[in-house]
Amino acid sequence: MTETTQSLFETRPPSTLAESAFVSLYGWVYEHSPWVAHQLYERGITKNLDNSAALADAMAAIVNGAVDDDKLSLLRAHPDLAGKLALADLTESSQSEQKGAGLDQCTPDELARFTELNDLYKQKFGFPFIFAVKGYHRTDILEAFERRVKNDPETEFNEAINQVHRIAKLRLEAL
Repeated sequence: MTETTQSLFETRPPSTLAESAFVSLYGWVYEHSPWVAHQLYERGITKNLDNSAALADAMAAIVNGAVDDDKLSLLRAHPDLAGKLALADLTESSQSEQKGAGLDQCTPDELARFTELNDLYKQKFGFPFIFAVKGYHRTDILEAFERRVKNDPETEFNEAINQVHRIAKLRLEAL
């Protein structure tokens, strides 16, 4: 097996990395929130974290154990979906994920609805709508958006955190 066909977990297992390398490789998994990787490293990276599923679970535990203000900052670090795609400062991962769901190809009506829902959602909840878009089409995402904007704040906060975990897990699996 050549290095190009091996996963990052095989070529550079997390348990073998110095903190700077670990944070460099995994600090982006949670959008603009390298503190998750820093805290996990401080707790200790053992060989049992040398696979994507275990690392995803350990990173999720860091987030779940954080205070609500840190969780809210994490949620606020995410970009809007579709509505301001052309103007947003997207990470490479977010841009790829949104394009994969066809969010860069919205019709004018879809774009207007995404923009309207983005504004309504942020006004109601104080953070952008977060949806792990991989495997979904923009119409599925719009339907979920329509449903979730009706949630109460606590339900939606928890759903947004769950979506963030799904995004992180998908990003780790892609490595």
